[in-house]
Amino acid sequence: MEVKKCTIPSFSVIGKEGSSKDGENFIKKLWDDANSHSEEVAALAANDDNGNLLGIWGLMSDFSRNFKPWENFSEGLYLAGVQVGHEMDAPVNWTKWTVPTFEYLYAKVEGDYQKTFSYILNYMESNNYKLAGAVFDYNCPEENGQLYLFFPINRLDEK
Repeated sequence: MEVKKCTIPSFSVIGKEGSSKDGENFIKKLWDDANSHSEEVAALAANDDNGNLLGIWGLMSDFSRNFKPWENFSEGLYLAGVQVGHEMDAPVNWTKWTVPTFEYLYAKVEGDYQKTFSYILNYMESNNYKLAGAVFDYNCPEENGQLYLFFPINRLDEK
């Protein structure tokens, strides 16, 4: 598995927000809700120069909404949504998060999500990287929704 490094400038996502306190399968339920109402935010979605969506994100944050890692990697908030311009407002029943600029380690999920997650955590430990924020899921529209995991290692701007 190849782990790469990048910096992503601050970006915004409008999506459906939920909490680990919402019970089992809450993330799947958020995605089902977001996908079944995607027409409500389709016109707000950010596109690249070719008109393709910039990204579909599963963002995580601690309960303070400061993008810190989930408590024990099991308790926190999740936002299932689409990348939008900073100037966009969330429609009723949607939530907008603006992610600060981070430097990330990332890798393509090939097969098992948890295996990829654990592999990157082990890679970070072996290479003296520390987690600086919550891990994000990224579905790449240009690659037919290929899933990537982004692990923040350095916060480059303050909220």
